[in-house]
Amino acid sequence: MSNIAKAFENGKAFIPFITCGDPDLDTTAKCVVEMQKAGASLVELGIPFSDPTAEGPVIMEASLRALEGGCTTDKVFEMVAKLRGEMGVTIPMVFMTYANVVFSYGIERFCKKASEVGIDGFILPDVPYEEKNEFDSVCKQYGIDLISLIAPTSDERISMIAKEASGFIYIVSSLGVTGVRSNITTDIPSLCAAVKAATDVPCAIGFGISTPEQAAAMSKSADGVIVGSAIVKIVAQYGKDAPEQVGAYVKSMVDAIK
Repeated sequence: MSNIAKAFENGKAFIPFITCGDPDLDTTAKCVVEMQKAGASLVELGIPFSDPTAEGPVIMEASLRALEGGCTTDKVFEMVAKLRGEMGVTIPMVFMTYANVVFSYGIERFCKKASEVGIDGFILPDVPYEEKNEFDSVCKQYGIDLISLIAPTSDERISMIAKEASGFIYIVSSLGVTGVRSNITTDIPSLCAAVKAATDVPCAIGFGISTPEQAAAMSKSADGVIVGSAIVKIVAQYGKDAPEQVGAYVKSMVDAIK
């Protein structure tokens, strides 16, 4: 069983996302510790990239701040090693980044290093299903789950993607880029039902979720809820004082879906 499966063992999973290095990696690490304390099931760590295609302005700006502050992929690896070591983080952690980041580092080298520091999976939103094997074959060698994404437009490809999925399936709630949305109009129950008909791999919904009410509604159909932009906004607002605020927000979302 992959480590990611543990995130879905105790009821609905809450999966927070954070951009590494905004405002600095020390703050990121403290936020992850607070997320675990608050009951997060799994954490997505965003490795900043200069041209993040799936991201809205909130996460894009956080990425740019992190890069300007000197955040590098190697420094992110060092932070993860510290989280797994002296900081005592045991919940699953996955990297959310882009094909270019992995390519430029070297796919094999990236996977090996990620495995060594204790990363459980990758989300690469710009790698389509048809091109995933170049990454997936190496991920499998190192025991890393390459998380599949399914969007409202996936249609007849849903069962094809779901049947080969590992770790968990990231269901994209809305078209467009990441960001807080006041209203999610996609027929989420139908989308989740189509995924569940094809696989036993758990599914979690992300994109646009920011309030406990939205999280509770989404969790009725899926096995978990993913929240990014709302957390990144808190970090942008509070800077180095963000960890406590992030922990309180995560707890409110965990309570809403449990």
